[in-house]
Amino acid sequence: MLERIGGKTLPETAEISIGQASFPAPFETGLEYNMPARGHWNIVHSAMLVPGLHQIYACARGCLRGVILTAGEMTAMDRMSFVTLEEEDFFSGRMEDSVIQGATHILEQLEKKGMLPPAVMVVLSCVQLFAGVDFPYILESLRQRFPKTDFIDGYMHPTMRKSGLTPDQVMRRQIYAPLKACPRNGKCVTLIGSDHAFPPTADHVAFLKKNGFAVRELASCGSYAEYLRLAESFLFVTNIPPARHAGESLAKRLGRRELYLPVSYSFSEIRHSLLLLAEALEVPPPSPEEFAEKEERAEKALQQAKERIGDAAITIDHTATFRPLSMARLLLEHNFRVTKIHADAFAGEEKEDFLFLKEHHPSLLLSSPTHPAMRFAGKGGSENRGRTLAIGQGAAYFAGTPFFVNRIADSSLFGFDGIFRLAEEMKKAWETPSLTEQTIQIKGLGCRSCLI
Repeated sequence: MLERIGGKTLPETAEISIGQASFPAPFETGLEYNMPARGHWNIVHSAMLVPGLHQIYACARGCLRGVILTAGEMTAMDRMSFVTLEEEDFFSGRMEDSVIQGATHILEQLEKKGMLPPAVMVVLSCVQLFAGVDFPYILESLRQRFPKTDFIDGYMHPTMRKSGLTPDQVMRRQIYAPLKACPRNGKCVTLIGSDHAFPPTADHVAFLKKNGFAVRELASCGSYAEYLRLAESFLFVTNIPPARHAGESLAKRLGRRELYLPVSYSFSEIRHSLLLLAEALEVPPPSPEEFAEKEERAEKALQQAKERIGDAAITIDHTATFRPLSMARLLLEHNFRVTKIHADAFAGEEKEDFLFLKEHHPSLLLSSPTHPAMRFAGKGGSENRGRTLAIGQGAAYFAGTPFFVNRIADSSLFGFDGIFRLAEEMKKAWETPSLTEQTIQIKGLGCRSCLI
């Protein structure tokens, strides 16, 4: 007779009302389901943001499959190479040498073609780190062989997803590793962490430019030389939770100031962020009239979206935004019918919104997208044309709706302008059905956006 030795059994349901949930993790961890909607970015996408950087993955074949497919989807195979890790490498004592020799061969071939990259990220996997591989020795050996190239240590370490820094947080830090100390420019600010360049209408970008500050960010760099100039800024501003460690680490290493202004869908929090930015820049803050104008524009867009969408159910996916509770609260306070949020856990910035929703909207459902029971929940396409508006690809998959906002990780939304643009996208998504099954299987919001 079989006897369970793994502790508690899995809960019968993957959903719970927020009134009964706890913060920040409403669900127990255990066996996980991986939904087919693969829209969010991974470490390959993030590293590709560095202009000219070449990635070399030294991993087992099974691990390589995913990263190579990502590079292929991005039409960026010319910037991706790999060194296969074999079982005998663990016993021969040549684990470091196999990586060095493999990377050297790759780079020599590129050099012969006049294509030696300005930067190379060598990525090791968890099994090599478990085996105690001497990563600094590998990098130093490669630096001696190719002194004109910047080498960066990268980590494909999925076993660290539940403790310490996640692979995503580590990669967001490492893509700024080549930046070197240099004279600071007191009229230049670098935005840290966003996968997409912010539009000039974003509140913090518009405020910076209005006050005569140049704005730099990785996603808009067109060359490696331009990328290195990110280090000149006197202030680094971070907007998304996973990049906060990157901003803090970079500021400390280069002796710069760092300011964390988290993305939010709260009018009061947005106002507070802009006041903090003005204080850091030592310039006058936006006037009450300026705030009123921005808020009125956002309010009008939300009202128009509500008139168009009506009482339709709205579901929100954690891959669409780092602040799903903040977004849900904004929409509920403007009379939208938000019925469900797909998320396993929430960032610390979400606590106030969690408590508000718990008190005022206790029936709002929280759904775990990774719970094994969710393998039966996904419709995966538009055959179920129910009148549900989904925000995010995961929410679209689980609802089986063709009406969805195809947005990932807030992707350049910030401030009152971000709320205006979200409302416009919600209205457009409701008016224009999408081919859900074709869209949600492509990573990185279509992939090519990473390289533009």
